[in-house]
Amino acid sequence: MSTPTRTKRTTPAMIEAMKGKQPIVSLTAYTTPIARLIDAHCDLLLVGDSLGMVLYGMESTVGVTLEMMIAHGQGVMRGVKNACVIVDLPFGSYQESKEQAFRNAARILKETGCDGVKLEGGEEMAETVSFLTSRGIPVFGHVGLMPQQVNTTGGYRSLGRSDKEADKIRRDARAIDNAGAFAVVIEGTIEPLAREITAALSIPTIGIGASPACDGQILVSDDMLGLFNEFKPRFVKHFAELAPIVSKAAEDYAAEVRARTFPGMEHTFQPKR
Repeated sequence: MSTPTRTKRTTPAMIEAMKGKQPIVSLTAYTTPIARLIDAHCDLLLVGDSLGMVLYGMESTVGVTLEMMIAHGQGVMRGVKNACVIVDLPFGSYQESKEQAFRNAARILKETGCDGVKLEGGEEMAETVSFLTSRGIPVFGHVGLMPQQVNTTGGYRSLGRSDKEADKIRRDARAIDNAGAFAVVIEGTIEPLAREITAALSIPTIGIGASPACDGQILVSDDMLGLFNEFKPRFVKHFAELAPIVSKAAEDYAAEVRARTFPGMEHTFQPKR
């Protein structure tokens, strides 16, 4: 299938209007080269704080800073012509107050040129989401498993199996919808519950470890590309297996350098005659 030709970049309002229509294609992007490669095929690119784990080897996303998100957001924006670009607000940059959230979200938009911000949380963040959206900042919500709260939730696990957990996720999703977010990620949530929430909300749901019935799907691009083989969550599908290709290329390069067969004379600069 050919990729649709677009005349302008996708906006948060256009993403919201896709509810119940064509599935929304989303991937993470952290760098200019990857953004350039995947932009034409995606409706939405997320500069996720998952970069802390994917690019920096952190054990969680908690250590990611606002400056890191802005730097990577700027890089992604240099490589995008089509997709809507959303940048994560990192841990500690928005939870203190709605005013803190506005200052940092406004800084991200100004310094990167992105289309909106994403934040984690449900009922407790609804006032903040409303504060931001009423002041011109598009917000992408995130409920269910929330990686920034991994220290209080007992690790990475699927949620919604108990009535209490399921009811909390329902209330969180509804609160973010009512607060004015243009879409919401549902992560690590049992399939029937994610399906139910998708049908109940007025805004699109983007699933990761959720349900095929969500209005769209998102994966970490490095997972989708098969760049990590050490750990593969249940919800990840490798659409390529690049890890062994990269490793083999490095092996071949090392062998040629040690054998002095690379560089050859064709790879060098010679005096002009």
